[in-house]
Amino acid sequence: MPDIKELEKKIEELGNAFQDPSICSNPQKIQRLSQEYNKAKEELKKLKGREDKNVIIEIRAGVGGDEAELFAAELFRMYNRYSQNKNWKIRIMNSNKTPLEGFKEITFEISGSKVYDNLKYESGVHRVQRIPATEKNGRIHTSTVSVAVLPEASSVDIQIDPKDLRVDTFCASGHGGQSVNTTYSAVRITHLPTNLVVGCQDERSQRQNKDKAMIVLMTKLLSLEEEKKQKEEAQKRKEQIGTAMRAEKTRTYNFPQDRITDHRIQQSWHGIEQIMEGNLDPIIEKLKNTN
Repeated sequence: MPDIKELEKKIEELGNAFQDPSICSNPQKIQRLSQEYNKAKEELKKLKGREDKNVIIEIRAGVGGDEAELFAAELFRMYNRYSQNKNWKIRIMNSNKTPLEGFKEITFEISGSKVYDNLKYESGVHRVQRIPATEKNGRIHTSTVSVAVLPEASSVDIQIDPKDLRVDTFCASGHGGQSVNTTYSAVRITHLPTNLVVGCQDERSQRQNKDKAMIVLMTKLLSLEEEKKQKEEAQKRKEQIGTAMRAEKTRTYNFPQDRITDHRIQQSWHGIEQIMEGNLDPIIEKLKNTN
């Protein structure tokens, strides 16, 4: 889906086209332009409504073992600090913590004003280059972590048939899979038509965990639906739409050179420690103004 600036420009161009005498005298062209114009206005309204939505963020360790898991935890901390700076609320929905205090994966919700508008460009592959604490020979290692930022969906955005769901309950687990409570409060939901699985175990009650897991499921299904539409549109136009999939290289955090590079706009920033403390505004504002 195009961004707000692209749609506003398209609407302006289509509006100007109606002033062309050659078009005014052609009913077929007027009908086609009217359809395009109305569709663009509907898309703009939907996109502007989305900018104020809360987000579900998934961070997953990729290539790099322990180092990728530790960096996943550092990225979570970075977004947590950034949220605190913005007076946003952050709630962990599901996490898989490692004995070294890293994360294999963590899913969390951020709520507040203009959350999606600020964080939507964080989706993609975040690559870290540094010397791990466990590295004896002082070699620089490259590890990857994937970040998905999804606007939070509701039952208004997408309908799910209860018959399509399988709900499993289990005891919430700690490090190494050990149970941390004796009640079956953790919830795993499988969407049978797509085989999409989501879970939540960080709330105390089964009801709360189920409600949160449903939010994550609706959000993911809506994202899949929109991604499918994007691919169909790309085929029609015979051109590729960038969707920040995992194969794409989004950002590199080079600790030895004290440099963060965003590869989408070929821009670099120094002061990596301050940025990792949540001072993301310089990067985010540049991305918002460039895209």
